[in-house]
Amino acid sequence: MMSNSSFGKVAVLLGGRSAERAISLKSGKAVLDGLRCRGVNAHPFDPAEQPMEALRQQGFNRVHIALHGRYGEDGTVQGALELMELPYTGSGVMASALAMDKWRTKLLWQAAGINTPRHLLLNPKSDFDAVVKELGLPLIVKPSREGSTIGLTKVTTATDMLKAYESAAKHDMMVLAEQFIDGPELTVAILGETALPVVRIQAASGLYDYQAKYVSEDTRYFCPSGLSAAKENAIQMLALQAHKVLGCEGWGRVDVMLDKSGKPYFLETNTSPGMTDHSLVPMAAQEAGISFEDLVLRILELAHVG
Repeated sequence: MMSNSSFGKVAVLLGGRSAERAISLKSGKAVLDGLRCRGVNAHPFDPAEQPMEALRQQGFNRVHIALHGRYGEDGTVQGALELMELPYTGSGVMASALAMDKWRTKLLWQAAGINTPRHLLLNPKSDFDAVVKELGLPLIVKPSREGSTIGLTKVTTATDMLKAYESAAKHDMMVLAEQFIDGPELTVAILGETALPVVRIQAASGLYDYQAKYVSEDTRYFCPSGLSAAKENAIQMLALQAHKVLGCEGWGRVDVMLDKSGKPYFLETNTSPGMTDHSLVPMAAQEAGISFEDLVLRILELAHVG
């Protein structure tokens, strides 16, 4: 581990302009408190309230990104930080942009032999009946480039397709219809070159949506996951592969579903996961014996320039 003083003045980017601003503010505060607890000279910085060039003007030496969604997790902020030659946490420009785009993520994973649910891109002229016939019911409709399940709908009848499409299209012109995988939901946190213990998620409604993630107290999390050691290890190795295929580095979180036969389907990679009191990466880290404060410090240590 680096000396905490060697980090210099650290900016924790939080808030931002995305639909996930409220979650980012919570994540950022937790990260800020954790770093300060470890003696890091850390300060909040909200890109929605001041220009990015203020980072250099204010003498920051390193950046911990706690932004979620667009203008924070999609390569835009990463590009600005690279131009300023400021080390930052998480993945680089290309990997951040790819991981934010669920459709292109799936294309790369398919090319690499990583199993992912069947899917179709939708547009206003799509034949929704044909989509239902192709993917079956229920199915998921969601924005391709949004996070925290914002704009996501589980469609159970063909007559609901148009409404689901319109809901997703409010957030992104690219809308994805995806095969619904009926089985346990898992997530694998990545820290450096290590896959942390798998977390199994059980949402009371059966759908791990925004309400289940950030509001409900009924969502249950299991870590240890309850999987056999061999099954968990296999999923961890596949998650690391999925992470690296996109060029991701530093840290992240890979979301997975198991079907009823136990076959894994990889959904997406998050390059700047939540760090709130409901968040999954800190949960996995704790199971691995890593405190929240040591987790955020390790993430900061992995910061890089380009």
